[in-house]
Amino acid sequence: MPQQRFGADGWVAIERHDHVAELIMDRPKAMNAVSTAMADGLAQACDELAADRSVRAVVLTSTHERAFCVGADLKERNSLTDAELMRQRPRTRAAYTGVLELPVPTIAAVHGFALGGGYELALACDLIVADGTATVGLPEVSVGVIPGGGGTQLLPRRVGAARAAELVFTARRVPAPEAAELGLVDQLVEEGRDRAEALELAARIARNSPLGLRAAKRAMRLGHGLDLRTGLDLEDGAWRSVAFSGDRTEGVAAFNEKREPQWPGE
Repeated sequence: MPQQRFGADGWVAIERHDHVAELIMDRPKAMNAVSTAMADGLAQACDELAADRSVRAVVLTSTHERAFCVGADLKERNSLTDAELMRQRPRTRAAYTGVLELPVPTIAAVHGFALGGGYELALACDLIVADGTATVGLPEVSVGVIPGGGGTQLLPRRVGAARAAELVFTARRVPAPEAAELGLVDQLVEEGRDRAEALELAARIARNSPLGLRAAKRAMRLGHGLDLRTGLDLEDGAWRSVAFSGDRTEGVAAFNEKREPQWPGE
């Protein structure tokens, strides 16, 4: 299937690989810096993916050889008045929440620079696959702001409050080996293999029940931070949403008949 392009400048694309959708950042001249137009494209593409019931996993990738995404477009930001910046904020926020709220498992394929808002886009995904060239970090305090794409909330959930505080307060950039050691990325792969490995992982995920995947993600995301009893009640509700579904019937039948399931997705 040919790529779909999103946003006024077409800097965001979707390419489908069976039940896996590749969400592509393609603003090479600016290392995928998130301008207003880029943010609009990401939000529109995420709306498209969220509504597509055939999608079972999403991989966020970059076409730039040396960068995943370098964060906010500071050249554009420098040209905005305070009033214009306030009007821009909901549009940029929609890009990050669009990725975060995708209802299916998401994987970021990271190489090169993933800084500021770029790393926040990766943090918005469920898993991060990075190659040996990756450099990640949240340097916003070094330019007088704070991580505003979810970083102050997502990074502590990933690595703990103290580790996140050290990284945010120092604004330091973390190379791939240390990033893997600290849990800033989940899987470290050979240079140039981030996209291929992420797509392969997504394909393995997509072989499973589409209803089950969505319900499991919903339970894990909504349950994070709840007390155990409340979390277990939330899990029970997610279980009930799939326990009497066509996917459950097909999954059990396929297991007993020793064949691959043909998921109805209902």
